Amino acid sequence: MALNILVVDDSAVMRAMIKKTLTLCGLPLGEISEASNGCGALEVLQNSWVDLALIDINMPEMNGIELIDEIRKRPDIADLLLIVISTESSQTRIDFLNDMGVGFVHKPFTPESVKAKIMEITGVQNVESDENLVAQDSSSDF
Repeated sequence: MALNILVVDDSAVMRAMIKKTLTLCGLPLGEISEASNGCGALEVLQNSWVDLALIDINMPEMNGIELIDEIRKRPDIADLLLIVISTESSQTRIDFLNDMGVGFVHKPFTPESVKAKIMEITGVQNVESDENLVAQDSSSDF
């Protein structure tokens, strides 16, 4: 099963790094869509099938927490799998996200940490071995 993933971050550079990280993970990937804020993410979710959203917290117009709240209110996407990728360091907020069923990866991240969280949240199994992941780029730390 290929995962259709939505990457939501206001930084185009960070979106590109997350997309590159996804390609290094060795997981089955389908379409990777992008949005620069929560409003754009909701538009993508209206028009495309998405299995998993990777969301930053601090964004203009609609931040990540507001986006998560809006997703959880909408019956057609309420069960969407979500992972926050953020510099957030408040353990209270991280616990709040976990209580909402949202995974969390701290920036800076490695391909291994993103892969592990995606596998945990989705239940998707490894396609490539971890040796191939490390061999491709053992110094990546985004």
